[in-house]
Amino acid sequence: MTVSLDMLQALVHVADSASVSQAAQALGVGKSVVSKRVAQLEQEVGATLFARSTRRVALTPAGEVYLAYARRALAELQAGEERLHALRADLTGTIRITASVSWGQRVLARILPTFLQRHPGVEVALQLVDRRVDVAYERIDLALRWTPLAPPGLVSTPVTRVGWNLVAAPSLLDTHGTLQTPQDLVQQDCLAYWSGAADDNWTLVQGDQAVSVRVCSRFHADNPEVVREAALAGLGIALLPDFLCADDLAQGHLQPVLADWTPQTRFGNTISAMATPERMRLVRNQGLLAFLREQLGGA
Repeated sequence: MTVSLDMLQALVHVADSASVSQAAQALGVGKSVVSKRVAQLEQEVGATLFARSTRRVALTPAGEVYLAYARRALAELQAGEERLHALRADLTGTIRITASVSWGQRVLARILPTFLQRHPGVEVALQLVDRRVDVAYERIDLALRWTPLAPPGLVSTPVTRVGWNLVAAPSLLDTHGTLQTPQDLVQQDCLAYWSGAADDNWTLVQGDQAVSVRVCSRFHADNPEVVREAALAGLGIALLPDFLCADDLAQGHLQPVLADWTPQTRFGNTISAMATPERMRLVRNQGLLAFLREQLGGA
């Protein structure tokens, strides 16, 4: 069903004035246009919305029901337009942001200049750290984290998705051959963003099947950029987020491993913005979140 804004506006104006002529005058179009829009709406919803006579136009019971929904839809659209206008115009003040080092360098550093160019009244203070920041104590406006779960006292909203990939240098695959199953990882050197023994357990999913494999490596690193460099050097099969390896895959510097399997990590697949409730409601912060979703494709 395709119901247009013009159809809903015609319905509401005819219902309010009980006159096609007055509705046409209010909308700035001809009577025939209004009549056509109402007829198209009736065809789309499969119901007669008006009882017509030579003297007046009156809503049918079906029309009265649908009119209430039409009013709400038009009100929501208007509210959305007003909200977007508020987000796009006259943003002012300082936005203090924290994010992980790798995602901040690879993603935020690329797109934040555009946000600042759009909003000359805004200042951004960006703090890139991999530790968990005390948002309230450090007066952070938005913490961008690889998890949907907000700590107590904070609220969370998704910003974008992150995919995970198993990749390796072509030279490594030429030497060791193509892996067929997740269990083949046991015989390989593997590389991951590593902070403890738990990160040596990799989980891969294919449909309803989930397989956990304990991998080993001669090299551990607590920074994903270092893991990427090690993978490019052929030190092992790496578990990397897509924003770190997408270009390498496209250019052939890295190749996918077990492409039919999807890795799952303790970081999850969502980058969320976290803030205290009062800071989350600030127009400038909402403006930045809308911009991030626009640039990154949302969550």
